[in-house]
Amino acid sequence: MPKILVVYYSMYGHVAAMAKAVAAGAEEVEGAAVAVRGVPELMSEEQASQAGAVLEPDVAVAAPNDLADYDAVLFGTPTRFGTMCAQMRNFLDQTGGLWAKGALVGKIGSVFGSTGTQHGGQETTLTSFHTTLLHHGMVVVGVPYACAELTNMKEIVGGTPYGATTLAGADGSRQPSEIELSIARFQGRHVAGLAAKLV
Repeated sequence: MPKILVVYYSMYGHVAAMAKAVAAGAEEVEGAAVAVRGVPELMSEEQASQAGAVLEPDVAVAAPNDLADYDAVLFGTPTRFGTMCAQMRNFLDQTGGLWAKGALVGKIGSVFGSTGTQHGGQETTLTSFHTTLLHHGMVVVGVPYACAELTNMKEIVGGTPYGATTLAGADGSRQPSEIELSIARFQGRHVAGLAAKLV
């Protein structure tokens, strides 16, 4: 039975919606045990409120050492100037002890995200995130073109072979589309299916 962790940071709710879709896809794999956790916030409540953040008080918070307890980890992050957000970087920077023990070697790592605009760095965010996973010895998994939604040309949507993404809009008003959520579910299902084979 594969154990799957979805761990993410969401400031305005977009990555949270994608995380739920990723988890739902993973749960479709028979026997998969799926947990969803958030990474700790670095801003004070006052700073978050001033920034318009949508805080999720009911989401369980992940600890870096939790990663070693799972067969696959799907990481979700918003984009900040073409790379991951500070909250996720801070979380990963605390995994040095896991790296020293090789605790994540051979486990699956996958990434999904959100950008403000179509060309806001969704692909650089995902591929730069992969570098950390490779340093941990993880098996990096994206979204293959077996996911038909990746070839959609009828509307502007997120989604890459490196991982599912959503486009939030420069003002954050756009919510994940059904196509984007479908790609996220595919990613969760794909990762959990591969984890089941490895386990």
